[in-house]
Amino acid sequence: MSTVWIVDDDQSIRWVLEKALERAHIPSRSFASADAALQALDSEEPAVMVTDVRMPGRDGISLLEDIRGRGAAFPVIVMTAYTDLQSTVSAFQKGAFEYLAKPFDVNEAVSLIRRGIHANTVHQAEAAQAVNPVQEPPAVLHSASPAMQEIFRAIGRLAGSSATVLITGESGTGKELIARALHTHSNRAEGPFIALNAAAIPRDLLEAELFGHERGAFTGANQLRRGRFEEADGGTLFLDEIGDMPLELQTRLLRVLAEGTFYRVGGSRPVSVQVRIVAATHQPLEERVQQGRFREDLFHRLNVIRLRLPPLRERKADIPELVRLFLQQSARHLGTTPRVLTPAAMQVLTQFDYPGNVRQLENFCHWMTVMSSGQLIDEADLPPELRSTTDAGRDLDRPQTMDVPVRAVTAQPSDPVKGPGDSWTDQLQLEVQRRLVQNQPAIMSSLLREFEAVLIRAALSHSRQRRAEAAQRLGIGRNTLTRKCQELGIVEGE
Repeated sequence: MSTVWIVDDDQSIRWVLEKALERAHIPSRSFASADAALQALDSEEPAVMVTDVRMPGRDGISLLEDIRGRGAAFPVIVMTAYTDLQSTVSAFQKGAFEYLAKPFDVNEAVSLIRRGIHANTVHQAEAAQAVNPVQEPPAVLHSASPAMQEIFRAIGRLAGSSATVLITGESGTGKELIARALHTHSNRAEGPFIALNAAAIPRDLLEAELFGHERGAFTGANQLRRGRFEEADGGTLFLDEIGDMPLELQTRLLRVLAEGTFYRVGGSRPVSVQVRIVAATHQPLEERVQQGRFREDLFHRLNVIRLRLPPLRERKADIPELVRLFLQQSARHLGTTPRVLTPAAMQVLTQFDYPGNVRQLENFCHWMTVMSSGQLIDEADLPPELRSTTDAGRDLDRPQTMDVPVRAVTAQPSDPVKGPGDSWTDQLQLEVQRRLVQNQPAIMSSLLREFEAVLIRAALSHSRQRRAEAAQRLGIGRNTLTRKCQELGIVEGE
């Protein structure tokens, strides 16, 4: 076990902690000043450091700042008798692991130190894994569907090629992960992978982001800045949402793809790069070309190899495996036990259409990990979007005579006898359920708009288009009726 360092000018504090750690079989080493501890850091590092804040000479906050300045990441627990807000905030801002106020309970202090040792062990394991990664592929790359298998085969065939690739598919299908896989399995894997979302960067800044700028090129350009093309030299540049790129930048991008050179903003010297382009979009580029919103020559330049990612609703057989992986990832991030779904809950997840695709499924799994009260997740523990869809589906499958109470109806000569489920409220309920099952957005807003339109058209028809009478029968003002007719697009005589 690594050693715990105790830094305090008070000998009695050092003695108490040394004895407590000795009883806990945790080796320790003590220092009477911050400078002595810093000198020892030249040759070794502790598992955890416990330091006082107020000490003669260099204080504990300065010691913490110097430790972090050296790049050391081991936990530092700061302790002081001066439990003021400023010291606490300052300690955490400088990267303290935890705060221990004097006088402290010895057992509590040892427990806190054990937590620090455990955190340091986890950190070292993660750092080693980052240097020598042994990781399973991203969840989107786990698939047995024929469409995804064809994508995987294409990645393999493109391993030795630098051909431009265009990835299409709905939002949330994992286009960037496929782009990273193309890079990882290519002969450019040792080079950088640089990603840029053309839709997320303001139009005025996108050119400088792509091509960089010279010092003084515009207000605020105080120094030369390399763009994404230069950063990706020798590697892969991933241009996400390429369909949203402004036309003037499409012209510059086309020239770069054709010539391999470009000029920084405000520059006069050409810059040459060797970059593989992988572009992605969720929009139909052919339609944007026809609309004049995307250059046809750039489209053909990008559309050398096209990979279409299928939406999750077309590969539902992958959902159970994706759920397992996402639940494991969420549990690992939150430091808890992975959740397990009952067959009924898994069936609900499999039947959902996922307009947000794989990203939405991942969010559902994270929600279940955070919000579930136990390890086993049943239908009642699913996110509200899934529960409402299930309830609506059950209501639609159930005979309507069971939903509507049977009442004695006295028929009037001019009115037909209405059976169960024939009232307008029953029909409205069925319509709401239908829209819920179809995952339509803003159901209340759209239904209210349709409801108002039906009322107004009926009242105008009944009053032979006399708006004053129609407004009076509806119980609203004439000006209100006129305004709503304009909002709803109702013209006289409809």
